[in-house]
Amino acid sequence: MAVKHGASRTLRPGKVIGCRVDETTFLIIGLGRVLAGEAVAGEVIVGVDGDKPGTRSAFVSEWRLAAPSPRAKHGFAALLPTEGTDRAMTATRFGEEETSVRYIFAPRLASAEEAAAIVAETAGPQSAAVIDRLVDVMMAGNPNRRGLLTITALLQAAHANDGFIELIGESHEGATFLQGWSRGMVPGPCRVSVVGNATPVASECGIAVFSRQDAPDGAPGFVGLLAATKDVRARDIEGLVFRGRAGWRYAPVHPRKRILGPLETPEHVRSILPRAHGAPDMLLSMRATANSFDGKETVSTLPFPVRMGIDNMFEADGGKLLVSGWLYDPDAHVTAVRLRRGDGAACLDERWTRLYRPDVTDSFNDQQHFAPSIRVEQRAHGFIAHAHLPSEDHGAPLYFELTLRDSRRAFLPVKPARVAARLAALRQIGSIDPTNCALPAIVDAQIVPFLSESGRSTPVTDAVLDAGAFDQESSPPIVIGAGEGEESIAPLLALLALDPETRRAPIVIAMPADRFRRQAARLKELVRFYGLSARFVSVKGAGDFYDMLEAGTQALSCETVVSLSASLVPRGTGWYGKLLAAAGTVKGSIISPVLAYEDHSVRWAGNWFDVDNGDRPVVGRYAGYPLKAVTEMKLTRIAAASLECCVTPRDALLRLGGFSGGYLGVQGKGLDLGLRLSRSGINSYLLPSVQLWGCDDACDWKSPAMAALVEEIDQKIFKSQWSPVLVGEKRPEKRPA
Repeated sequence: MAVKHGASRTLRPGKVIGCRVDETTFLIIGLGRVLAGEAVAGEVIVGVDGDKPGTRSAFVSEWRLAAPSPRAKHGFAALLPTEGTDRAMTATRFGEEETSVRYIFAPRLASAEEAAAIVAETAGPQSAAVIDRLVDVMMAGNPNRRGLLTITALLQAAHANDGFIELIGESHEGATFLQGWSRGMVPGPCRVSVVGNATPVASECGIAVFSRQDAPDGAPGFVGLLAATKDVRARDIEGLVFRGRAGWRYAPVHPRKRILGPLETPEHVRSILPRAHGAPDMLLSMRATANSFDGKETVSTLPFPVRMGIDNMFEADGGKLLVSGWLYDPDAHVTAVRLRRGDGAACLDERWTRLYRPDVTDSFNDQQHFAPSIRVEQRAHGFIAHAHLPSEDHGAPLYFELTLRDSRRAFLPVKPARVAARLAALRQIGSIDPTNCALPAIVDAQIVPFLSESGRSTPVTDAVLDAGAFDQESSPPIVIGAGEGEESIAPLLALLALDPETRRAPIVIAMPADRFRRQAARLKELVRFYGLSARFVSVKGAGDFYDMLEAGTQALSCETVVSLSASLVPRGTGWYGKLLAAAGTVKGSIISPVLAYEDHSVRWAGNWFDVDNGDRPVVGRYAGYPLKAVTEMKLTRIAAASLECCVTPRDALLRLGGFSGGYLGVQGKGLDLGLRLSRSGINSYLLPSVQLWGCDDACDWKSPAMAALVEEIDQKIFKSQWSPVLVGEKRPEKRPA
């Protein structure tokens, strides 16, 4: 008897049709009986081509043909393992060698759809049971995408038009909402395999059902929540393979499916939830999804005294967030406060610092429905917190989620100001009263970790303008960094023009882009007047001297540069030549001059290191000594150079990734890179015979208290980053008595 499928596939006694399931399994379909007795499924010893007897076995499912003939009354399908077979198979044997039955393979392999149609056609009413047995075995082996597509072809052949997924909803929590209809879906927890990804994903899916008038033959509608997983995206889902009330089923996604975004899904779930029936835990999960963030502020609608406000919200690179605000909750209705974006969440109430805000309490005095709670002496309504919420979707909304005692949730959407971590920290501490008793805790628990964990923003060159015959190869260029607080560099240019050595040197002037637009034309004329050669570099974003130095160095290709902060003034002529001469004796090193105050005392002549009783490094600088005490010293090896003025290999400033972005002031930032350079093998030296004048910090911190706080924060950041490095090594250099 010949059984045909279409015009090209024919089953004949003695021949089998093969279909590759995946790289390790073949599906074989043929006529005849290969199982003993009345069995309809089981394991059978099988041999392929020249296999040794008994080397492999296949799972076989048999059926009585829908149209039997004298030559063939049964058909079979076998799942044959193909490990160790790297060639085309020509023949196979089923059973023990003396009683085996030999079959010849058809020359052309069948597709999964063709094989499924052959089984459905020859098995007739039995096809559902036959295919269910095959899928049972295939699913036990954790099939890959190719194997799962074969399974879906078999299930669709046995249960055509048995259901569809019509709607897929995304959620902020990462779970995926599904809605459709299926005759085989059963309410309750269900293990499903998601078809659509390169690698199939097995996931838990909670199912609830509801009645539908538009589904065929009164089939029930279903809704499901697919557990959150980063490997499943709503737009990639093609269908679900699941075990239903009567065996394995496949629910494909309808071609005209709807995909709802995270803001649309909650309202849709709320509309269908009253009609859904299922296990209590499933319905609770559905209710939680219905109560998810949908873009609206809902804290102000709560029927009890819970209100929230945000004062500052900053976001630095990498999703680092710094937030301050207040939460009015005198009766402790709120059990958790989270900051959320996408599927990420940070529990702020586990890390925030609270501070007294009597102004918040006073603002509710005239609201009658809050009156019973006003008597509670709880005034620590303010908070400051840092968090980390990276997101690939930069447009994803950021919002607060308040979880209440009765399990409901309320939401407050926020829009952070995107600024550098340093600027965010300065704005935040600048808004706090220096006498606030919570300030030390805020610094230790929020500001320092926020800065330490924040990445740096690499300076970006916006424009380059040359004035005069700029030739960076004629002699090492002087790179002047005109950062914050260094508004006028005209006097420095005049001093460079009066020195015969520096008048001939190429000069690079790097400044923030806004200053470049305002001052570049005037400075260019000044350079021409003095007969200098200069390159002006515009740098995007405000920054300090070190940011400008890094950008100016990037605009060069020479081997050696001389850095110079615009806040420094040479004490006399000849300093440039002395630095270069010293550099010639210790090539590949960094050489810095002594920095002095105007009262002829030392501002910097190297740094000292010590270890306190807590085994933590203490770092200071040699300062306050009379300048004449160091003038006659020779070239001296030091632990770290001062990059405010030095001669250095150009690539030394860039090879370690530039300056750290975690410091507020310039001293800690420069010392950090100076130490990293020394530890990378670049030696540092002090040349006491050269001195430059300068003050402590070019930045205007608006008040002595602010300046002291900035210095304290930088010291803590330095210790947090360098304690593991410096402690445990050879005892650091001791401070002189």
